[in-house]
Amino acid sequence: MRIVITDALAVNPGDLSWDFLNAYGTVTVYENTTAEQAFARLKNAQIALINKTPITEALLDACPELKLICVLATGYNVVDCNACAKRGIPVCNVPAYGTDAVAQFTFSLLLELCNRVGHHDRLVHGGEWSKQPIFCFWDTPQMELAGKTMGIIGFGRIGRAVGTIAKAFGMKVLAYNRSQCPEGAAIGTYVDLDTLLSQSDIVSLHCPLSSQNEGMICSQTLSKMKEGAILLNTARGGLVREADVKNALETGKLRGFAADVVSAEPIAADNPLLTAPNCILTPHMAWAPIESRKRILKSVTESIEGFLKGEPVHTVNG
Repeated sequence: MRIVITDALAVNPGDLSWDFLNAYGTVTVYENTTAEQAFARLKNAQIALINKTPITEALLDACPELKLICVLATGYNVVDCNACAKRGIPVCNVPAYGTDAVAQFTFSLLLELCNRVGHHDRLVHGGEWSKQPIFCFWDTPQMELAGKTMGIIGFGRIGRAVGTIAKAFGMKVLAYNRSQCPEGAAIGTYVDLDTLLSQSDIVSLHCPLSSQNEGMICSQTLSKMKEGAILLNTARGGLVREADVKNALETGKLRGFAADVVSAEPIAADNPLLTAPNCILTPHMAWAPIESRKRILKSVTESIEGFLKGEPVHTVNG
């Protein structure tokens, strides 16, 4: 098979090997591919491994030899799955590879907002502690998590993993999800969205982005939250209206906001969050530990082998 990787750099900056693919055919690796370049690069490909490269109907028309699309991520909104299905092309994603990594990172963001460890480390190295008249000092309000309520919007694998950690911190967990399951009920209490917003000290987003929930965190929903609540987003930037969050931070409605995702990535120079107070932003890296990325490659192996056996796995388009 002729295998083309369109944007390898997103998953493998050089610390992993693509050699495992040689067992399945000839492999061409591109570090990054624009939408315009994709037509030429996939023209003769039979298997495409993509991350953010758009797979449109026009591209499928121009690349008639494509037989399998493997998305090197869980989200697959860059692929026209219906167009692929019409052509009998399975689209495979990578389910659940980053559950633990994203849950861990969510709490990294939360703890940074609560304790500002990085800020105080810089103060110590800058000589501020040496100047103090007593043995200790802190420059920002400190917050304890035990006894607080965490509201989790989107209670799938990652949301439930976050809820499990929250319980270990002694927190109460509220969950809002389209469906409910016994595993979730064992971790938190399912409630409606308004109840979650009004009762939570921390609200954490873990739902996929859709046309129904785009901009769900806006001035209207922010107004329903507790005064001085914390908001976290490690899901998708489009869930949040960023100007509204900035305003909530400036007025003190939100104590803090931390996100690993923004509406347009890489972040635009004029994104309002860049000038918002009490705002921590990281560059879409929650999923990136090498352990998680190794699971991506393992899942791709499973997808290709399943396809070659006529038994596709991890398919998202039927």
